[in-house]
Amino acid sequence: MRLRTVSALLMSLLGSGLALQIQCYQCEMTDDCAAPEFIVNCTVNVQDMCQKEVLVNDDGILYRKSCASSSACLISSSGYQQFCTGKLHSVCISCCSTPLCNGPRQKRRPLPSSGAAPTGLPLLMLVLLLLDSILC
Repeated sequence: MRLRTVSALLMSLLGSGLALQIQCYQCEMTDDCAAPEFIVNCTVNVQDMCQKEVLVNDDGILYRKSCASSSACLISSSGYQQFCTGKLHSVCISCCSTPLCNGPRQKRRPLPSSGAAPTGLPLLMLVLLLLDSILC
């Protein structure tokens, strides 16, 4: 119970009453949809992440993109991690929290230091979710 109180307090302080909205691509097709007509506004303060699923089946690759809540997205992406092989019947689910981040893959930029850990609000939210599930 104490953890839930601390979690709620931290989230209210971090949120500070601001309405946070993210834009994501939303589609289900064989192309890695990135046209403006696939851009949607996610539900304010509920859907705070973008999700991208890549499924490899007999007919080819299917892309499924949408808005998602951070908890649902992180749970589903970790649950399917073992099935993300890139081979036939592979299912890869990824989550991200910047506008239109579930679009086509960008060319990789070199990281400032190898093995850098995620920082900021997404990391805090992940830690709080993990602590809540462990202690409650």
